[in-house]
Amino acid sequence: MRVFLSVVLVLALTTGVAPPAAVTPNIPDTPAGHALVGWLQAFDGGDRATFLAFLRSRYPSSVKRIDDYMQFRQMTGGFVVREIVTSAPTRLVATVEDQNNEQFATMIVVTESAAPYVIDRISLRAIATPAEFAPPAMSQSELLAALGSKVEAETSAGGFSGAVLVAKDGRPIFARAYGQADREHSIANTLETRFRIGSMNKMFTAVATLQLVAAGKINLDAPLGTYLPDYPNKDVATHVTIAELLDHTGGTGDIFGRQFDAHRLELQTLQDYEKLYGSRGLAFTPGSKWDYSNYGFILLGLVIEKISGKSYYDYVREHVYAPAGMTSTGSEPETEAVPGRSTGYTLDPNGKLVPNTDTLPYRGTSAGGGYSTVGDLLNFANALMQNKLLEARYTEILTTGKVDTPNGSRYAYGFQDQRFNGVRCFGHGGGAPGMNGDLEICPTTGYVVAVLANLDPPAATRIADFVTARLPQQ
Repeated sequence: MRVFLSVVLVLALTTGVAPPAAVTPNIPDTPAGHALVGWLQAFDGGDRATFLAFLRSRYPSSVKRIDDYMQFRQMTGGFVVREIVTSAPTRLVATVEDQNNEQFATMIVVTESAAPYVIDRISLRAIATPAEFAPPAMSQSELLAALGSKVEAETSAGGFSGAVLVAKDGRPIFARAYGQADREHSIANTLETRFRIGSMNKMFTAVATLQLVAAGKINLDAPLGTYLPDYPNKDVATHVTIAELLDHTGGTGDIFGRQFDAHRLELQTLQDYEKLYGSRGLAFTPGSKWDYSNYGFILLGLVIEKISGKSYYDYVREHVYAPAGMTSTGSEPETEAVPGRSTGYTLDPNGKLVPNTDTLPYRGTSAGGGYSTVGDLLNFANALMQNKLLEARYTEILTTGKVDTPNGSRYAYGFQDQRFNGVRCFGHGGGAPGMNGDLEICPTTGYVVAVLANLDPPAATRIADFVTARLPQQ
């Protein structure tokens, strides 16, 4: 699952510098072209002091963002220009690829119209891999050999710690664990290690919602207030439908930010989130655009509780985990000892790996934050494809893309629907400090890819993307 790149950088023009070796040689000799070269040279070098000096000399107000810049540099490895799409003197559009993750993006560089051509804007937006740059599909044996080499290299370089599983027709053909679950006590990761999965909980919430739809208890086109009549903001209750919550077109906003940070450990139930955010209005007219909303899935959890008469956690345990054979998946509070649950490790501003304990919510929710194993994720995929969780027509509704997303995929109901080298896969990723995961289910070829990591994104994402980009066509 591709990482959503949404970065806007504002710098000052650098002129008269030679392009770095990784950059294609045909960058236009224009103010915008020079700006692109200067930024790439400073950013791709990866040296904090050098980049800080660049910011201080070219755009001093950006100095305060140095930590964000350097984290982004570590995540991407820098960028290679693959194609100049359009070029004008003060505006250039290029297709670029990051050097760590094979993630492509559209890069737009805009400068002011007069000398010294200060940069007005540099933006990056993730896109699907252009067909002309897609790696060739491999045979199964070639792919598994390449995957083994890839993960070993990433692990040796400190870029991966976790578990990787690839299955064909329901059976694992590659299943290995790497790195440490607990660095302080030298406990190794295994295939049974439980990793935090972030937003991958959304798949379970969406399945639960569609189960209640299939039972005639929820109408996808009904407004939220039909099921939560006492919801504080009547505009939200009246105008946002269940379907719009499921595909992130409801305009209900996020849960993360200053309010979350201030109340992180107080948010112990879904009702606590409603009390904190329930009076908030709509960010946009429902249905008018796509905008990823964790709060929308909190609301779906509340609907599940209201309609089922059970807690969200009891419902998914009984109706999703149990029939799928998922015995190592849950969302128990962080205060409870969960056997085999790994410690997540995140980079601090000094580049040191530290436990992510101070960033974790009280417990996982219907929006994310639970834990699972790669084996349980395969069990979930198998149960979904074998119609053990939903009838076939509802599984199709659940997983078929409804709305375009900025990274070139389509979002369904709690699942992303996309194509890799022409092969359709659906699934969902998850990521936060010290955790990253991805599940991809490719029904026409019978492949399933599950990767979980106890490091910052995109530790797992880059491995999953490596596999899906090279999957056999049959």
